[in-house]
Amino acid sequence: MKARSDVERNGGQILMQQLRIQGVRRLFMVPGESYLPCIDALNEHVDAIQAVVCRQESGAAYMAEAYGKLTGEPGICFVTRGPGATNASIGVHTAFQDSTPMILFIGQVGNDFYEREAFQEIDYRRMFGQMAKWVAQIDRTDRIPEYIARAFAVATSGRPGPVVLALPEDTLWGRAVVEDLPRYQRALSHPGVGDMTRLKTLLDEAERPFLLVGGSGWTQDAVERISAFAQRFELPVGTAWRRLECFNQRHPNAAGHVGWGMTDELRNRILDADLILAVGTRLGEATTLGYTLVESPRPRQKLVHVYPDSAELGRVFMPTQAIVAGVAGFAQALEPLQPGHAVPRGAAVQEAHAQYLDSLRALDFPGPMSLDAAAGHLGRSLPDDACLTVGAGNYALYLHRYRSFNGLGTSLAPTVGSMGYGLPAAISAKLEHPDRIVVCGAGDGCFQMNMQELGVAMQYRLGIVVLVFNNGMWGTIRAHQEREFPARPIALDFENPDFTQVVRAYGGLGIAVEKTEDFPAALDRALAFAQTENLPALLEIRYDADGIAPGETLSAIRAAALARAAG
Repeated sequence: MKARSDVERNGGQILMQQLRIQGVRRLFMVPGESYLPCIDALNEHVDAIQAVVCRQESGAAYMAEAYGKLTGEPGICFVTRGPGATNASIGVHTAFQDSTPMILFIGQVGNDFYEREAFQEIDYRRMFGQMAKWVAQIDRTDRIPEYIARAFAVATSGRPGPVVLALPEDTLWGRAVVEDLPRYQRALSHPGVGDMTRLKTLLDEAERPFLLVGGSGWTQDAVERISAFAQRFELPVGTAWRRLECFNQRHPNAAGHVGWGMTDELRNRILDADLILAVGTRLGEATTLGYTLVESPRPRQKLVHVYPDSAELGRVFMPTQAIVAGVAGFAQALEPLQPGHAVPRGAAVQEAHAQYLDSLRALDFPGPMSLDAAAGHLGRSLPDDACLTVGAGNYALYLHRYRSFNGLGTSLAPTVGSMGYGLPAAISAKLEHPDRIVVCGAGDGCFQMNMQELGVAMQYRLGIVVLVFNNGMWGTIRAHQEREFPARPIALDFENPDFTQVVRAYGGLGIAVEKTEDFPAALDRALAFAQTENLPALLEIRYDADGIAPGETLSAIRAAALARAAG
């Protein structure tokens, strides 16, 4: 698009034109008077930028974060000052811990009122300083293109993450003659020749190596190259906590999901490994089971840590080898490597995959409605390219255990464990891939954090399917409470509305499911309604609250805790 340098424009017009140049196709927003010039300027870009009007800022921020996960480009969110910014902060925190490119624009009081605690005024540098890669305020209209170009570069370079830009009213209403800047160029990092030579030596010497993939920045080409590399070098492959989309779980080298809820066999395999090759993942608390699977600061296994940000390497773990590289550049550098290991590893790979396949068999569940059986049916019946989204809660363990995810775009899950994420993420996924099936899983508490975003699904005619797991309590916290203070539950139960009636108010379909045998037909009906009517369908799954996680019950957790207390 040709740069404009001879036309006077207001700040809103300059900003929106710059977003268009940077390739923005969709943005998520809750309108506010603090950035009216930006809203008005959208009139000039309706052919290129879709503005999605959300119901609450946390929903808008989650949708933008999910867009960043799906596309690798910064998700764009606009909110108003003060309350709008605080509501959106949860999406910024999610983007930071999930390493997702995102840019949050916040309306701000004018510089003539600044630092008087004016109406809804907040210092965003202080507020977002520890949860964003860069926080700034654009105080001059003529510098808007400069700040926007830098924001895109920062959000996508190294370890991707969120950028926050405050927009004072006088900056947006001000006028300037300024040249537009060209589209940003993503800075990619690649390993050196010496890095790959040493890596090959370590791999050839290892007898029980394990490949762990995760993080962000994956491309389909990178997934395919990593898959071929794993086969050549006979490596079992695990996916880091809630990054199930990074590897095809049906691949013969797939070993399963690493982190909370993992199988004993997979945990023991990693503990027994003599080399872990971690690609793209930070190896956070959830993936390492509280830094016990891979110990900090010195792992018991040899660790080759591949990550795009040098500041992360050696920060928590002392690696045997640290490689500064993005997953795409690293995957490309793997192409010429050929194995030279003396000890055959094919049997271990086959055993790991067989153990993973065995974990797909439904475990026992108390009561007439089995979450294990329902999640297993869902996992088998959805097409390969379907996207499954979740927020936070033990219900997600069932969905992630029994679905063999098939690569990029098939899973959206916050590694930060934030509640209320699933529905906004499903909306974002359906906007991005309208022809694909999108299913949201949400606990009854998780769903009510953002269920108002059903209005977005209704307004934009998005046929998503929502599974609400209704056990009438904060289940994950109840499990922790029973472990630490057994038989003393308090302040965890709540009464729920009839969720089937809620979705009907938004024009959708609602079905209550209370028996395992009724789930397949109800799911088929929901999927058909969503696809034909382009409106949300919801299954309210009512089940025995004693079933808290795959293979676990609250009563068993309580009994074990009481036995420990008794000595």
